[in-house]
Amino acid sequence: MSFVPINPRPMLAGLVDLEIIVRLKWGQTEYKGRLVSIDSYMNIQLSETEEWIDQEKTSSLGQVLIRCNNVLWIQAANQESGNGDTKMEG
Repeated sequence: MSFVPINPRPMLAGLVDLEIIVRLKWGQTEYKGRLVSIDSYMNIQLSETEEWIDQEKTSSLGQVLIRCNNVLWIQAANQESGNGDTKMEG
């Protein structure tokens, strides 16, 4: 069995204009908002953004830009709770 890497860009492109959750690498910080755009480096622009720390809403931020190297994971906000994984097909 060999490992075949899958390009995440098609999955992310499919989330544009949808509500998403972005988890940062440190702590329990998450941002929930509408994905406006994503660039070739996978920097993320969100609108109507809310900051959540330890499952509690701490603030409404509006427009934010999240640098790619700060992101642990991204998922659609309406994704059913399961194992937390998003199926990526390429």
